Amino acid sequence: MKDFSELITLRRSHRKFTDEPVGEDDLRLVMRAGLMAPSSKGLHSYEFVTVSDREKMQALSHCKNMGADFVAEAPMAIVVLGNPEVSDVWIEDASVASTMIMLQAEDLGLGACWVQVRDRKDKDGHAAEENVKILLGIPAGMRVLSIIALGHKGMERKPQNEERLKWDKIHHEAWT
Repeated sequence: MKDFSELITLRRSHRKFTDEPVGEDDLRLVMRAGLMAPSSKGLHSYEFVTVSDREKMQALSHCKNMGADFVAEAPMAIVVLGNPEVSDVWIEDASVASTMIMLQAEDLGLGACWVQVRDRKDKDGHAAEENVKILLGIPAGMRVLSIIALGHKGMERKPQNEERLKWDKIHHEAWT
């Protein structure tokens, strides 16, 4: 295990994957991280759908106009959902869970990339969220936040460049 500082330096979005499937043990650890994510009032308003069926992966890659095409080539995807009936901050809860999933993936040496679904449209102007819900049989009350493409890295990326950090975005005591 890397220390956390190294982990966040190394974590990058990966859009190219090998054909090697994600092992059951790795998937369990990734999903465990999502389930352990903190949530408002401990309500855990998030849920997940794991997908590895090739036809469904292809369909997911077309759920929105652009920015999801690489999902078709990933070995699997995790669709991140939230339930607004459980918590009014389901977006935040599901976002934190998504981040935990991607950090755990990096710790395991896997690649991952967030695909925004909420508030996006497909090329015909239909809601990307509805496309995903129909494809996966997601109940009407649930909301789709994102899809996380997951797999073994098909390329290496350089770590984050600390020299590019924008320290001027940090304000102390007041906006300066």
